[in-house]
Amino acid sequence: MRRLLPFLFAATPWFTVLPQANPGHWTVDHPLDGFTTDELGNLYTLSGNDIDLYSRDGTHLAHNSFNSFGPISRMDAFSSLKPLIFSRAQGQLALLDNTLSIQGAPIYLSRSGFPQVTLACMGVMGRMWFFDDRDLALLRVDDQLQPVANTGRLDQVLSFTPQPTYMEEADGRLYLVDPAHGVLVFDLFGTFVRTLPIIGVQRVQVRDGFLWFVQDGALHRYNLRAFTQEPVPWPGGKPSLQVLDARIEHGRLYRLLPDRLEVEPLGP
Repeated sequence: MRRLLPFLFAATPWFTVLPQANPGHWTVDHPLDGFTTDELGNLYTLSGNDIDLYSRDGTHLAHNSFNSFGPISRMDAFSSLKPLIFSRAQGQLALLDNTLSIQGAPIYLSRSGFPQVTLACMGVMGRMWFFDDRDLALLRVDDQLQPVANTGRLDQVLSFTPQPTYMEEADGRLYLVDPAHGVLVFDLFGTFVRTLPIIGVQRVQVRDGFLWFVQDGALHRYNLRAFTQEPVPWPGGKPSLQVLDARIEHGRLYRLLPDRLEVEPLGP
């Protein structure tokens, strides 16, 4: 039986949310190590191993400090009811509830037959995807960690050795980002579909038929039906700032800057 590690909860988390005159525009006013969003527009921020949850209008909903978990390398809120956190360094993951509490016990991947997982993400039906760096394969597993799909060695499928930095499932596809080669697309059975010619990005987001990404401080979207790409102006026509990452949910832009995160309507 896996042991449940002790997790430290901060009684008074440090966070600052600054509302703006425009009710759709608000700011998390301190540096962050990362963030993600869910299908409801909720925001999850990462500072060290502290995670905070905000509603789409900026209300602070929950806080948890995962100090015994190991450095968190990925948060995935594919489902607001079951966010995933993954520590590449420790080879473990955990599923949270919508209050950021651990569901069950952390999963030690090396003890479960997955010793060199470097990427993990959630998918439909409670499935999870792993990228196994030893076997250079994508694995899709069920909630009991039993494999339901396996791509086999990707260097043999692709004729190059992938070095992915990010992956996510969306709309029946798995999108694997390899900055040197593009975005590799697979179906849910692990069959390679195509490569999207998006080079030099670290992560992407797929929403409503578009693949969104930030490159050189500018926001772009790639049409997954027409296979065309176009820049998207920042709201208000502002010049590009030092934008580290961005996500889109329900017409709102979540934009990560070196010293803060801004949320505002996406549009002119």
